[in-house]
Amino acid sequence: MSLFAELRRRNVLRAAVLYIGAVWALAQGISQLSPAVGLPDWGTRWFLIAAAIGFPFWLAFAWFYEWTPQGLKRESELAVDTSIVRSTGRKWDRAITAVLAVAVVLLLTNTFVWRKGAGLDAAVSANPDKSVAVLPLSNESADKDQQYFSDGLSEDLINALSQFAGLKVISRNSSFQFRDSHDDSKTIGAKLGVTHLLEGSVRRAGDMVRITAQLVNTADSRTLWSQRYDRPYIDLFALQDDITRQVAEALKTKLLEGAAANTQSDRPPSGNLDAYNAYLQGVFVARRSTDADMRQAIEYYKEAIRIDPNYALAYASLARAKIALIAAFSVADRAEREALIATARTATATALALQPDLGRAHHSRGFLLQIVDLDLVAAEAEYRRAAELAPHEAGNVFSLGIVSASFGRLAEAVTFGRQAVALDPLSSVNYVYLARTLRALGRYDEAESVLRKALEINPSGAQNYSELTILQILRGNAGAAIDLAQRETAPFWHTFALTIAHFSHGDNAEADAGLNELIEKYAVNGAFQIAQVYAQRKQPEQMFEWLDRGLAEHDPGVPTLRYAVFVMDYSDDPRFAALCRKLGLPATNDVKTQP
Repeated sequence: MSLFAELRRRNVLRAAVLYIGAVWALAQGISQLSPAVGLPDWGTRWFLIAAAIGFPFWLAFAWFYEWTPQGLKRESELAVDTSIVRSTGRKWDRAITAVLAVAVVLLLTNTFVWRKGAGLDAAVSANPDKSVAVLPLSNESADKDQQYFSDGLSEDLINALSQFAGLKVISRNSSFQFRDSHDDSKTIGAKLGVTHLLEGSVRRAGDMVRITAQLVNTADSRTLWSQRYDRPYIDLFALQDDITRQVAEALKTKLLEGAAANTQSDRPPSGNLDAYNAYLQGVFVARRSTDADMRQAIEYYKEAIRIDPNYALAYASLARAKIALIAAFSVADRAEREALIATARTATATALALQPDLGRAHHSRGFLLQIVDLDLVAAEAEYRRAAELAPHEAGNVFSLGIVSASFGRLAEAVTFGRQAVALDPLSSVNYVYLARTLRALGRYDEAESVLRKALEINPSGAQNYSELTILQILRGNAGAAIDLAQRETAPFWHTFALTIAHFSHGDNAEADAGLNELIEKYAVNGAFQIAQVYAQRKQPEQMFEWLDRGLAEHDPGVPTLRYAVFVMDYSDDPRFAALCRKLGLPATNDVKTQP
């Protein structure tokens, strides 16, 4: 009898098919459940390696043994006339059919159910029928300094359209990246994940405003609605409402029940156009995010408040700008820092007193509680309220993601991170913080993919290369880490990344010089990162000393210790648990077990 015939007679070939089918089904199940239970992204890979090693042993088992009504017996112990290989073969066939059916079901589930909501690309590229991006209205005024005005009108339309139920509206940060773009409608729609674009132009001349607007289907560039308006400037708000209603009608979208009670708008309740104009100028310069621009924005917000003392959004934006200066390491002088904090508190309280249902007022208060007070419990409550009032704003779910990660709820943080990406798909910051959470879960491949997307969007974005540096250190690729650290653009993060990369590579002199520079220049604002450097060096005494110092200085990095690289390695230390208690965080030893 030939070898092939003997393999068939002993059901070895059937056993091989069953084994491969079972491994395939199990691999599908593991890959789907990994994100939910916090398994690292190499879990499936090692399972497949183990399965490959076990394959020849399984074949040997099938060759030497046979299932009989009396149980498992060696094939050599059975007489030829007592062998039941044919009936056993039919059982093998039924088992193979069942396993392959399970594998196919898992494959279809992974393709059409799990990946639909879980994949990063799916979140970005999903195109619901009722979705729109408002591109920046072009400024056709003779005065090119009126760009802030056309941008403000565009943002007001974004806010107004976001009040409609079932309508996905892309955030300003992403849609405004297509200013003066030469991409066609289909390309822009694919990049933003929408099926409609609202575009047009603004011309302001004296007391008159001309606005042209059109709603375009991204699939075929077909114009669904278009209109030109010539109105007195004094009728600006009524004109914006008119455009919003007509666009909504073109999209056949129904308003949320009771939406008028909690409408989130950039306009002053008084309707004062001068205050609104000052506010728009503040928003315009604040978007550039430099220290000088943020300080100029503060002056514009103050002017809006001077004109209209009841302008709640101007107070909230003023507070946000002042806290942003602190968060961006822009204020080293302690007296100036305390003055900024005091006025930010007053502005936030005033905004909430004037308009309790203003989402951005709650978000500003949450930002103050998180960055200045390190009170994450209260900050989370404010962020959740802001998200209830303005669920369309990516900043609200982004902030909830950061707080969730700080509490160790990493799976929840990933969910919030993906929601922020879907609402603001071209904001590199969203990807950086999503990558941090994925890295803390041990999902390094996913984290790197997300960071590469951030680089694609913003090659010079702060922390992009710093985070990639950390990934390479964790993978043991010290040489690659140094190369990446050298490409970090932000001065503080450049020094931090190079310091830990050199230490990982064994360049102790360079690493010591980097640590000394961090201590000399950033002892006040960078205490937490200095603690991370000592944690990498396995010097817990110095690490906890700098963590305590960071807590005393209200360093906003300290509340992230439960998922921060290197520091989280000391979660078993009683001092780590004590620090968590001071911050109101649960002091579990394993952040990956948190739901």
